[in-house]
Amino acid sequence: MDIKEYFARISYQGSYDKLDLAVLTDIFQHHIRAVPFENLSIHCGEGIELDLEATYNKIVKKKRGGWCMENNYLLSWVLKTLGYDVTLLASRVYVPEYGAYAEDIDHLLLKVVLDGKSYIVDGGFGMVYQLWQPMELISGRDQPQTPGVFRFLEESGTWYLEKVKRKQWVPNQSVSTSHNVEKEVCRRIYLFTLEPRDIEEFRACNTHLQTAPNSLFVTKSFCSLQTTDGIRALVGWKFTEVKYNYKDNMDLVESRILADEEIEKILKEKFNVTLDKKLVPVNTSRLCML
Repeated sequence: MDIKEYFARISYQGSYDKLDLAVLTDIFQHHIRAVPFENLSIHCGEGIELDLEATYNKIVKKKRGGWCMENNYLLSWVLKTLGYDVTLLASRVYVPEYGAYAEDIDHLLLKVVLDGKSYIVDGGFGMVYQLWQPMELISGRDQPQTPGVFRFLEESGTWYLEKVKRKQWVPNQSVSTSHNVEKEVCRRIYLFTLEPRDIEEFRACNTHLQTAPNSLFVTKSFCSLQTTDGIRALVGWKFTEVKYNYKDNMDLVESRILADEEIEKILKEKFNVTLDKKLVPVNTSRLCML
């Protein structure tokens, strides 16, 4: 594994000899705009390994994406290699469909300590809830970013991440998002503690999420990529492009349903993803990811 090869993969050409927030943010943004958040392996008959070298080969050499335990595990290696103070953390994601957080840990994120301040770095959530910048670990303070306003709330040692949502302008209502999207003003994203974690603690989660019949990752095939002004997402057969703050504090959401023969072309042209095996698209979950 070579740090320069990783930088070539994300098209990062900046300096990295100085460990500061600006460099951290720049590397992070290059990563989320080059490496998709995707679970396509599950729907191509491939397993997802919780192994750093396997993840490196998949994301860097094969130019694929991955989910949180791949993206953030790789990012932890990158940042540690550069000399950053990085700690693995675990979270439980909020499921709007059930109005509750997951019972067990199901998401890997990173804490980076820089000049005495702690930041959450999470390059593996995807869709419209993907952070675009490291977030300072401060409770109750709004932290505006291009995707929207994020904030942490802390209560008895448990931290909650949430995002204030903008309204959405959806020109094509026939393939619009779920019924509850317009009603949401603020979306809970996940809760976590600052207990340091080891990658071994995520093995059960890694297996469960790709095998459990009710897992979102099993019931939906998806691939999302951050752009300079929004996101692109392929969920099942639905391809969506979002442009943030298009007008009047409103996001433009344009979607269309693809034919089977279009899937491979869209993955290549819009996400720079080429699969070794044939994808079988799936979208049986009612949960809206936008």
